[in-house]
Amino acid sequence: MTKKSNIIENLIGLCISLFAFIIYSFTVSRTVSFIDSGELATACYTLGICHPTGYPLFTLVGWIFSHLPLGLRTIYQLNLMSGFFSAAALFFIFKLLYFVIENLSFNSKKVSTVNAGGDERIRILVSSVIGTITLAFSATYWSQSTSIEVYSLHVFLISIILYLYVKSIFTEQKTINNHSSNSERWKLLLLFSYLLGVSFTNHMTTILLAPAVIYLYFWKFRFQLSSLKRILILSLPFILGFSMQFYLPVRANENPILNWGNPVDFEKWFWHFSGKVYRVWIFSSTESAAKQMNYFITNLSGEFVYFPIVIAFAGILFLFKYSKQLFTFTLLLFVFCIFYSINYDIHDIDSYFLLAYLTISIWVGIGSFYLLKYTRLKFKLFHCIIISIAIVALFIGVQFRKIDQGSNKIVENYTNDMFNSVEENSIIISYQWDYFISAAYYLQIVEKVRTDLVIIDKELLRRSWYFNQLRNRYSWLIDQMHPELNQFLAELNKFEHNLPYRGEVIEYHYQKIIKKIIDGNITTRNIYITPEIEDQYIQGYYKTPSGLCFRLGKSFTKEKLKEVEYKYIQPDFKNTYTEGIKNLYARSFLNYGLYYRAIGNEYEAEKYFNNASKIQSDLSVGTAKR
Repeated sequence: MTKKSNIIENLIGLCISLFAFIIYSFTVSRTVSFIDSGELATACYTLGICHPTGYPLFTLVGWIFSHLPLGLRTIYQLNLMSGFFSAAALFFIFKLLYFVIENLSFNSKKVSTVNAGGDERIRILVSSVIGTITLAFSATYWSQSTSIEVYSLHVFLISIILYLYVKSIFTEQKTINNHSSNSERWKLLLLFSYLLGVSFTNHMTTILLAPAVIYLYFWKFRFQLSSLKRILILSLPFILGFSMQFYLPVRANENPILNWGNPVDFEKWFWHFSGKVYRVWIFSSTESAAKQMNYFITNLSGEFVYFPIVIAFAGILFLFKYSKQLFTFTLLLFVFCIFYSINYDIHDIDSYFLLAYLTISIWVGIGSFYLLKYTRLKFKLFHCIIISIAIVALFIGVQFRKIDQGSNKIVENYTNDMFNSVEENSIIISYQWDYFISAAYYLQIVEKVRTDLVIIDKELLRRSWYFNQLRNRYSWLIDQMHPELNQFLAELNKFEHNLPYRGEVIEYHYQKIIKKIIDGNITTRNIYITPEIEDQYIQGYYKTPSGLCFRLGKSFTKEKLKEVEYKYIQPDFKNTYTEGIKNLYARSFLNYGLYYRAIGNEYEAEKYFNNASKIQSDLSVGTAKR
């Protein structure tokens, strides 16, 4: 590659990244979003510890972004961080595609811009742009740029790792000033190894690269002693990169306000790093795998606006015919990503398919080159621009509305409505992590909203580390329950260390902990629960509707309920989570109606039933919490 063509390549890659970031900035959320958004933002801002697998690199990078003097809201800056890394990754994906198409041997000869004419060079550029844009504005990839999550940084690292690795493997086919490029290959391999170690400190699914990487390595260097020695040498920069994991135990020992898992020693660190708590959902059943596989297949065409899938198949056939090594390499990336992801039984599975989608974009780029090459049309620079604009316009036109989060405040509004549902200095027991608890971490700890409230995650009470975190925030709460807590932790220790245990005994002490929280504070604080809390945990108490919650009381009283004015606005798009919040709003009105009907106030009852039907017309009176 000439110096001029290298400059052009980098310039086009930078333009793609910059353009993508501009588009992403229009669709990025300005506030907290569903699931882990609030928790991740809080951990970044306070240098805390996130849920497994801990994400130390993400936390440190997020701390930098959250403290940049941009004058923006903290959560907005962290959401823009996702857009930044999603856009930056495209530069390396473009370079990967360009290198593959330019340098790998197809049909027993190099497809190289050194020997190719201007038309050939433009075909390479056009096909590389097409493949990159296909990924940039595919549904799941684009959605990762809209709010804070670990996957944008993950794809950024993966894109660099794949580019460096493929270039290091095939760089020997080139020469530099008529000398072997062995030293260049070593530099690439060392940097690849270091970043591979770093990537493991951000997301454990980096392991999905292993089969493809191992295959290509031994294809290139063979099974011989020198290959094993090279691996030993490369393990040193890998360990150096992986050493960022020390952040977890070091920071845990400082008791940060958010300290998930409390990984203060090797055992707890390994549990946290390896995601022990999530193993129950991995390879859980063939039925689950079939469900996830069906989801992937059903949504695949929509991910890429249909037509690129056809081009991807052309790319696969092209690779199979002309480059068995690259065909096998990309196929292993794709297959192992799908195999792992479909065997992970969680609702928000889309982001786990990102490596597969990245692989498809590589096939699309190579397929585009194949099709353009055999059309034998004369391509000029303006052809490249027109084709790129047409593809971008198609993707944005189809995807923009369903991706756009710029005006979506549904989670923040819901959390503030929950805050407004309760009195000062109250305790809320809930396990609405996806809608409320995660967002509340951010609003309370970072923005200091309603810091008077004690919010307890009912399901996290099943984890021993959670009591340490509660002690850091509410020492008085833990001081009230020493005997009960010691008994519970003793039983829980058996479960966590795979010792013989009795589930019913653990459940008995768990219920005692919840009862102690309620009994020990009901006379001095208002206690609220959210609707999903099961009745067996509140035996002996009556529930009175209070906004989005129920207030607990020792007796049933006829009273005027707390008036609420919700900020609910139905977003332009619809998914499981938006429908879940809509249902919770509707049910809160329905519960008000049922309460007023129970005390004989039919006028108020009908008013609230009507309010419920305005939000969700098909909600039955018989389905509400009583």
